[in-house]
Amino acid sequence: VMVMQILKELHKDGHTIIIVTHDKDIASWANRIIEIKDGNIIKDDIKNNQCYEKSSKNISIESNFKALKDRLIESFMMSVGAIKSHKLRSFLTMLGIIIGIASVICVVALAKGSEQKILANINSMGTNTITLNLGKNFGDRNARKLKDFSIESYKMLESLSFVDYATPRINATGLLTYGNKNIDASLRSGSENLLNVSGVTITHGRDFEFDDLRFSRSNIIIDDLAQKEFFDGVDPIGKTIIFNKQPFTIIGVGYKDPGSYGADNITVYLPYTTAANKLTGQQNIRSIIVKINDEVNAQVAESGIIEAMSSIRGTKDFFTVNSDTIMQTVQSTVNSMSLLISGVAFISLMVGGIGVMNIMLVSVFERTKEIGIRMAIGAKSRDILLQFLIEAILLCAIGGVIGVGLAYLVGTIINALDTGFTMIFSTASIVIAIGVSSLIGIIFGYIPAKNASKLNPIDALLRD
Repeated sequence: VMVMQILKELHKDGHTIIIVTHDKDIASWANRIIEIKDGNIIKDDIKNNQCYEKSSKNISIESNFKALKDRLIESFMMSVGAIKSHKLRSFLTMLGIIIGIASVICVVALAKGSEQKILANINSMGTNTITLNLGKNFGDRNARKLKDFSIESYKMLESLSFVDYATPRINATGLLTYGNKNIDASLRSGSENLLNVSGVTITHGRDFEFDDLRFSRSNIIIDDLAQKEFFDGVDPIGKTIIFNKQPFTIIGVGYKDPGSYGADNITVYLPYTTAANKLTGQQNIRSIIVKINDEVNAQVAESGIIEAMSSIRGTKDFFTVNSDTIMQTVQSTVNSMSLLISGVAFISLMVGGIGVMNIMLVSVFERTKEIGIRMAIGAKSRDILLQFLIEAILLCAIGGVIGVGLAYLVGTIINALDTGFTMIFSTASIVIAIGVSSLIGIIFGYIPAKNASKLNPIDALLRD
């Protein structure tokens, strides 16, 4: 009935419709019925002689656009209907796309989260810093035999035009005690610029001054973790705390980014002269940290520092660690790993695309008669091509959207677990993922759609 209504509407628009049929019910719709037997006309009945004239006006650009829009809408609605009529098959078809898209987005989010955490750890050691250590590299057994850095050498480095400040570094571990509470803590000691180099900010009290180093004063700065453990709700400034059985007066409280390196451990800070004279008993300076100007190229600054220190020591018996170089290495490594894993996820997308093509080929075979009917009532090859192509694109696009939702769900669960690791989602990766899934729909949906558009209407109608 729907098809006959469409034919009547076409007739009213001025089109001549000729139907060849053996069904009298279908013939009854016509205005004129001609019966033919053995090649001879045996009956010619005219039920209604009403005629309609086809408009001869020129078709405007607007009407052409409207016709294109109508074809697109019709193809879209038919594609949606076909997907709805086979829900389970459609979902299984999209499954490969869903897994592939979710994998790509999660990989990018994991890579960005890892990169941020690692870079935060590096920044906690001091942004744009260069560390000088004795020996050829870490673990050099002959490093102990080498002459220590002198006070003059670190002062010389601090006087360089591209250096903001420098500090010797003496680290240790010990027991921090206040009242009847004992907690293991790390010690960092250096010059009055120690906190600036370490990326620590004073939130309460004051920083070290030159006289604290000059007179080896027993002044100590604790971090916010130590404040919470020993002085929760109490002002710690002026209080005496014991580190490795030595009393120190608290002059300040420092704060570190919670995601930075060592942020989970309690850390205290001392002038290096105090640490050498009252704790370690050693005046040795085995390491120096240099903070270079942010506007200076890190590699150029590193070369200048090596040249200056080598001239003082007479030889290059030390090695440097450049935080900027570490950052670049980390970023390069993370990008390489992301590219590798994304490649694996892309293979999953390709497998999903092949699955879409296979299902679309089956769909074309199953709906051959439908294609024949559409062609019989005036649908062109491009309309059939458009219908099946839209259906393939819809399957992949919907799969892409579900994949994005799945990735966000995984990210929300991981972030809610409060493991200290955060997945960072990128808008660009989501847009690219959905775009790629739609592109896969176009690529792998084109062949089945092209096969459908090339079917012969008569053969299609005869096929069961």
